[in-house]
Amino acid sequence: MADNNPRSTARIFGHPVHPMLVGYPIAFLTGTLLSDLAYWLLRESFWAQMSLVLLAAGILTAVAAALAGFTDFLGDRRIRALSHAWQHMLGNLLAVLVSAFNLYIRLDDPEAAIVPLGLLLSAAVGLILGFTGWRGGDLIYRHRVGIRDERADSL
Repeated sequence: MADNNPRSTARIFGHPVHPMLVGYPIAFLTGTLLSDLAYWLLRESFWAQMSLVLLAAGILTAVAAALAGFTDFLGDRRIRALSHAWQHMLGNLLAVLVSAFNLYIRLDDPEAAIVPLGLLLSAAVGLILGFTGWRGGDLIYRHRVGIRDERADSL
């Protein structure tokens, strides 16, 4: 019996790559919001610098996760047919674009850019990631994208 679930095409030894990578940009971009809040409350330059580093790391790792995710998206027409996949992909693209703008406005003076615009942009990214994470969960747990069909293995 064939595997009936949408297939992840970016794999290493049969394991989907995208879920292995997404934790990094989520952690870095969430960390950016937290360090922005710390700067806002404490006004210590360390937190502004930390936000800058976390934001850059978040964007770089998001690009790596996006390459694997886009490979999966293009690799199986059943994934492209899911509205949740489109919402997940476009939402994450928006999060990366907002993050890139957030990084850009901080390059000259990381401290001056945080309050209020940088903090608002970081919060917006956090909300977007909450939504796209929910949609990513739908893709795995509801639509079983990248999940091997156990029934196919047992026959």
